[in-house]
Amino acid sequence: MTRLIVAILALALLAPACSSADSGAIGDFAEIQVGAVSVIQDASAGTATLTVATNIDAVCAVAYGPTEALGSLATDQDMGGVAHDEHQAVMTGLDAETTYYYRLQGVGVDGRLYQSDLMTFTTPASSGLIEPGPNVAVDGVVVEFSSEFSAAFAASHAIDGDLGTEWSSAGDGDDAYLVVDLGRTVEIAGVGFRTRQMSDGSSVTNSFTVTIDDELHGPFPAGAGLAIGEVSAVGRVFRFDVVASTGGNTGAVEIEIYGAGG
Repeated sequence: MTRLIVAILALALLAPACSSADSGAIGDFAEIQVGAVSVIQDASAGTATLTVATNIDAVCAVAYGPTEALGSLATDQDMGGVAHDEHQAVMTGLDAETTYYYRLQGVGVDGRLYQSDLMTFTTPASSGLIEPGPNVAVDGVVVEFSSEFSAAFAASHAIDGDLGTEWSSAGDGDDAYLVVDLGRTVEIAGVGFRTRQMSDGSSVTNSFTVTIDDELHGPFPAGAGLAIGEVSAVGRVFRFDVVASTGGNTGAVEIEIYGAGG
């Protein structure tokens, strides 16, 4: 289903724009857009999250790149490949202090393809936030979790090293948790948490704890972007718990465990 949606949206990009005298299927995205487009950037991750609302249910995506040729496509992240009216897409792999071009497109429940004008945003300078060591969580395995919204939002996405995927619980709110087994005992210098968030403001983790081999650490503040908790410990099994959140389908874009010694 997801591959089919991406293929349809890619075809929409390749289709020629319609003139006022053309009765073709492509419409102006402004016809269905409600309010302004929001682009929230995370300089620590090289990502930008675009949110937009529509007055009809649609499946949407954003094409983007450092030139007008674009070249990359980010699909809607709001809970799977079904039509809805609140849209969110995460653009990844962005360089600091660079102007990016982007275009919105979507397939509405009315059967039409919609496409916006070409727009731009400029990324800020690097945040200067430095992880205290290499992320060893990517070598681990998720052995327990509170819940998963669906296979597309599997708990394993929280440690896959890919900022374009995420783990979402099924409405766990402050009760969401995830357990990572590194498979070996590791000396660590800290942990990181990148919260997921919905375009309506829900699902944001504001603080979290980590329990390392039964020893509790935290709570640590979280929120938009990367949150780092300084922890000096040795352990193998790490349990991350959401302590306070805005509720809903809480989870993480990425959970990181930083090995000591660089």
